[in-house]
Amino acid sequence: MAEPDRYSWAQAGTEDLGGGVHRIPLPLPMAGLKAVNVYALIDDQGVDLIDAGMGLANARERLTAALKELGCELGDIRNFFITHVHRDHYTLAVDLRRSRYGSISLGAGEQANLAAARAFAAGDTAGNFRADLKWMGAEKIADELNAGDGFDRPGVEEWEEPDRWLEDGVELAASTRTLRAISTPGHTRGHLVYHDAANSVLFAGDHVLPRITPTIGMEPARNRGALRDYMDSLRLMLTLPDARLLPAHGPVQPSTHHRVRELLAHHEERLAEMLEAMAPGRSTAYEVAEAVRWTRRQLHFSELDTISQLLAVGETASHLELLIIRGQLTGHDDGAGIGHYERA
Repeated sequence: MAEPDRYSWAQAGTEDLGGGVHRIPLPLPMAGLKAVNVYALIDDQGVDLIDAGMGLANARERLTAALKELGCELGDIRNFFITHVHRDHYTLAVDLRRSRYGSISLGAGEQANLAAARAFAAGDTAGNFRADLKWMGAEKIADELNAGDGFDRPGVEEWEEPDRWLEDGVELAASTRTLRAISTPGHTRGHLVYHDAANSVLFAGDHVLPRITPTIGMEPARNRGALRDYMDSLRLMLTLPDARLLPAHGPVQPSTHHRVRELLAHHEERLAEMLEAMAPGRSTAYEVAEAVRWTRRQLHFSELDTISQLLAVGETASHLELLIIRGQLTGHDDGAGIGHYERA
């Protein structure tokens, strides 16, 4: 049974985190993901936002009401510092910028993802997206998505370019704080976290989430080494002084390091499960995904909806690719565009 307060963090309103920082949860139209946290950094000159939410009318209304509660309005927004290019973080910033509210900054590593997202929105399901799913043995999922099985295709207009591409390590003036943008590839290849060292705060985006694990291995411009990159990025967090964790989904937590160690342990366990699932007649990412359990409820693959199956297969492939890097599996293309794995 779910914890009674499991989604209390997603309720409308604002949370004062001190020092001019406020958490504003904005609604999402997803069954398993109720809201995304936008962080407002406020001073007497205006507002800087960490992430922006999804480009939905109710999200814009909720943000407007929250800023009003804090004595501000949309016209006070100076900057959107975006952690990554996914719709629930990026597209409301694009919508608001059309109304001349704020300047958008995004990690330079997201250029390939933005281009791929724009192509997909324009109808390119016969291109790289289908090829990636075929390689994972999951072309049937592409067929189901094309048939409209629970999939809301984003519009091309959602994927405008940012005003500024941010490089790893750049320092940003945000309100009375200085934020350092740190490249943390894994969830997406261009993901950034924003570290406020002086105040021991990490605006973590989807890199470190307190109650769920971010999806790995399924992004518009797919990266077969995503899990390796993600675990390296997690270890990078342990080289920084511990900081208060301000995640994109879920409640604020006192320690980033604590959750990072949990996430590293989780993926080591999943790597062991994936390796154990390898068996004669089971060699594609899709087949291995069918053989393991999913979510904290330990669901069978067949119990997942189509989008969740898509994410599960991508995550499985990312684990199998890391097992190749570690020398525990080998992989090959069968000549027909389908990838197969076997024990080394």
